[in-house]
Amino acid sequence: MPVTIRHRRAAAFMAPLVAVLGLGLGGCDFDPTNLFAEKYKPEVVPDVPADKLYSEGLAKLEDSDYEGAVKKFDNLDKQYQYSEWSRKALLMTAYANYEGQKYDEAISAAKRYLQRHPASKDAAYAQYLMAMSNYKQIPDVTRDQDRSEKALVALQELVQKYPTSEYSNDARSKIQITRDQLAGKEMEVGRFYLERRNFPAAINRFRDVVAKYQTTRHAEEALERLTEAYWALGITQEAQNSAAVLGHNFPDSPWYKDAHALLAQGGLEPREEKTSFLSKIYRTVTGKTASAE
Repeated sequence: MPVTIRHRRAAAFMAPLVAVLGLGLGGCDFDPTNLFAEKYKPEVVPDVPADKLYSEGLAKLEDSDYEGAVKKFDNLDKQYQYSEWSRKALLMTAYANYEGQKYDEAISAAKRYLQRHPASKDAAYAQYLMAMSNYKQIPDVTRDQDRSEKALVALQELVQKYPTSEYSNDARSKIQITRDQLAGKEMEVGRFYLERRNFPAAINRFRDVVAKYQTTRHAEEALERLTEAYWALGITQEAQNSAAVLGHNFPDSPWYKDAHALLAQGGLEPREEKTSFLSKIYRTVTGKTASAE
């Protein structure tokens, strides 16, 4: 009796399913009481030869189909892991993403390449792609400069690790541009504080420019703004010193003329304090010291 009950319950359970499966089947020879009789037959997809996949990826690049190229190189990397083809594919994935302006994806691929193949002949190029992918995303000075910081680090690593590579000279020039960008951001914040008469905060920003970015085009203005801020606080010795360092390193600068004129209002002249923060910085960078005017 219990067996009969179980069979009836099973039949009741299967009935709705059989009805649904039977819809649209027409005259098909389908046995709904034997749902699991047919075995799953996996589809066998033959591997595409590595050189063919690589050539297809290059063809996509030629057609500026960067997304398609990435897919081809990704497939090559997955199908031929730990091979020379995989190494080439990963590098080309980074390059294709870079050309397609998918910079974060390019950075990710370049990092993976450097982790897997740090001593390879193309490591310098992978580092260059990573640096340039950050460099291309540098915003204007009114916005956060996180990308500028990352670009600077990557560019400096390129020069330090691969000083004789064909990319090092370009990296050096872009380091200067990136440093100028970072200095510009500090100057913008410093001017903001200066205009609002928050002189200590302004001084901190301008000192950062002189300390970190003294070879950029913003250094002249930073020294003059320091003269202004110290003068406003009544710290005349520091104001004189800032003007003296400015005049010695940038004698023809209009910023020096402004600093000199400001001091003249109080009957003072630029004068160096040789043990000062500013004098030590420029002595280290240029080997020069300012002299009393």
